[in-house]
Amino acid sequence: MIDLSTSYMGVALKSPLVPSAAPLSKEMDTLRQMEDAGASAVVLYSLFEEQIDFEALEIDHYLEYGSESFAESLSYFPEPREFRRGPEEYLDHIRKAKEALEVPIIASLNGRSPGGWTEYSKKFEQAGAAGADAIELNIYFLPTDPHQPVSEIEGIYGDIVADIKKEVKIPIAVKMHPYFTSIPFTARVLVEKGADGLALFNRFYQPDIDPENLEVFPNLQLSTPWDSRLATRWLAILYGRVRADLAATGGIHSGRDAVKMLMAGAAVVHMTSALLKYGVYHLKRVEEELRTWMEENEYSSVKQLVGVMSQKSSPDPAAFERANYIKVLQSYK
Repeated sequence: MIDLSTSYMGVALKSPLVPSAAPLSKEMDTLRQMEDAGASAVVLYSLFEEQIDFEALEIDHYLEYGSESFAESLSYFPEPREFRRGPEEYLDHIRKAKEALEVPIIASLNGRSPGGWTEYSKKFEQAGAAGADAIELNIYFLPTDPHQPVSEIEGIYGDIVADIKKEVKIPIAVKMHPYFTSIPFTARVLVEKGADGLALFNRFYQPDIDPENLEVFPNLQLSTPWDSRLATRWLAILYGRVRADLAATGGIHSGRDAVKMLMAGAAVVHMTSALLKYGVYHLKRVEEELRTWMEENEYSSVKQLVGVMSQKSSPDPAAFERANYIKVLQSYK
């Protein structure tokens, strides 16, 4: 009998497979399908700081102000209608999801600066008879000022976590990015400020340039299994060194991909790109592949898998660090 159960931030889950924040979670029918396909929890799409701080008319004003003077800005900013789902609609979505689903609901809050908007997290917790079971904090802050010191930039992340922790009692996960000066140091600070979980890693979508029309435009590329390698390394390094549960995100498309992340140290694996590419019921296939692999390799539970290939458990710990650099170069033929 294979036991797929795990625990993430103190929340018991029937398996490590969790759909991550994405437009898929906007529709209640799709949420039900994800639960039916085997999702052990669902991370809802994000509510943005801007949606909380500004009313609809103010958003229109700030997004359109000056756009006629600078033609390139017309396509740079999102259309005002993209913000049509504001804070109250998001709270209502949490209520409906809690009523419709039996699996835990993780609300997603996307911000970039300390401020009063973080108080809204308390409403997530209080939405309906039973609010969100946890919050995933997605901090999207792109520093562009060459005079702003690193300590100040990374301090912003800790301040936001601390602000939200003051407001809620439910667990908080921080979706980290891989561009910090020191990922282990920042991870430790985030945990000290109140993070119960860390998700590795956030993907900052990069703009593209149309050289003929002199336009900057978004160009979304779905993740591939190769993208999981960055998270694999840092999951393995952080496992057992920070007092927080770890989540893997980015590049998980198969049961084998999930196995690798669990072995590196993830308590759960988040999936979006594979579900967008293959459909929501691909979750069921990934679960079957995970279960089959465990049976064939004589693992009876997910708990046995988690961290067995982390740096502290690996027979070759240096393989996760610079020593591997030489081996990779010499291995190419």
